[in-house]
Amino acid sequence: MIRLLITDDHTLLREALGSMLDREPGLSVAGQAHDCDSTLSLYRELRPDVVLMDVTLPEISGIEVTRRLVSEIPSVRVLGLSARLERHYVSGMLDAGAIGYIHKSINKDELIEGIHAAMSGTPYLSQNVAFMLARSPVFDEDGDARLSLTKRESEVLPLIADGKSSVEIAMQLRIAVGTAEVHRRNIFRKLGMHNVADLIKYSIREGLISI
Repeated sequence: MIRLLITDDHTLLREALGSMLDREPGLSVAGQAHDCDSTLSLYRELRPDVVLMDVTLPEISGIEVTRRLVSEIPSVRVLGLSARLERHYVSGMLDAGAIGYIHKSINKDELIEGIHAAMSGTPYLSQNVAFMLARSPVFDEDGDARLSLTKRESEVLPLIADGKSSVEIAMQLRIAVGTAEVHRRNIFRKLGMHNVADLIKYSIREGLISI
């Protein structure tokens, strides 16, 4: 059974979504929140498996709530769920540590697919979000994708290309395993890559690893 926490400030939408998901086999809505404080409080109390997080919350955004959750519990699985499709909202959620981003226009089956992916630790984007991001990779102002990585992501990149697991990366860099997973997801997204083989080719080309 996958236990969910739904965070959305629109009461009718949140309750309708909760009622729908609670009827699905294998899913259970453990709680519902409407802002930052109620999300953090309910997560600590209920420890749900997946958090469905609206991006545009009052006062403190879902992006910041996600960042605070990940900072406190790196293993948390947050799935962004929003009517906003702009790149900066999607990037903001993923950079904050969300495992995926789903647009509210999708159908129920795609939402459930995303929830199961998040539960298994697999990054997930709804099809319309993936299409939007795929139209152009994230580059810095000089056109170099690698320079868009943070300093820590630049340290993690060659370790992934060298075949190290998130656990091994966490031990080597003295960070939490969940944090290593977040860096891994961000690296693949920012470089527009989908598998380790592509990352290895890129790292060799850029001189980050040798063969």
